[in-house]
Amino acid sequence: MSKLGIIDVYFSVQGFQEDDVRGKTVVIIDVLRASSSMIQALNQGAQKVIPVEDMAAAGRIAQTMEPGDYLLCGEKDGIKIDGYHLGNSPLEYTKEVVQNKTLIFNTTNGTKAIKKAALANQIYIGTFLNMSQIVNMIHECDDEVVLICSGWRGKQSLEDTLCAGAILSELSAGKAPTKLKDGAKIAYALYQQYGDFVLDTVFHSDHAYRLRDMVSEDDISFCCQTNTHEVLPYMKEGIISVKKN
Repeated sequence: MSKLGIIDVYFSVQGFQEDDVRGKTVVIIDVLRASSSMIQALNQGAQKVIPVEDMAAAGRIAQTMEPGDYLLCGEKDGIKIDGYHLGNSPLEYTKEVVQNKTLIFNTTNGTKAIKKAALANQIYIGTFLNMSQIVNMIHECDDEVVLICSGWRGKQSLEDTLCAGAILSELSAGKAPTKLKDGAKIAYALYQQYGDFVLDTVFHSDHAYRLRDMVSEDDISFCCQTNTHEVLPYMKEGIISVKKN
């Protein structure tokens, strides 16, 4: 476990208040698909990601930058926002498209969770893709740690809770952790039940069903890969970039 040993899980953006994370280290989990897309973009050479809460904020930031330096990215209700360069599919974030670019990111759930966690001591972005990086960070962390599942419109999502449980299982080498709060115990128990069938479980989640008519099933398969990306996205002063060792 982490040095301090206290870990909690919140299940949606509505499941916590700003003060709940004050002074703590937070991991934002949005498997389908904001966290996965940010991790993929940074892995493919994007310079930085600026998360925003809405289109107005995205537009204001874009006006301060040279047109060739940034990409407007994100979705509303799973659909690419009209006029944006990219949607929220991690498969769009190729090296040819994103290298050395600043990505202004606006999504239904993930970026709202990031902005709401602003009082945290540290904010990281994690999913199945970079799970080992998140686990290593927590092992070295002196703070109380909170895993925030972005969920869907204030409701719990199976895939984010499953990912939180996977992180907890990896932290404890598959043994029952002893220093978990109730939310973390629930996530851990869910992973113990479904951890051997992650892809199938996520494919049958509510969010995957919502996306099925809008995106390729390859998106969901991509987001369920484990430990394929050796990047640790870290937010400082409102900007997410890769934390260097």
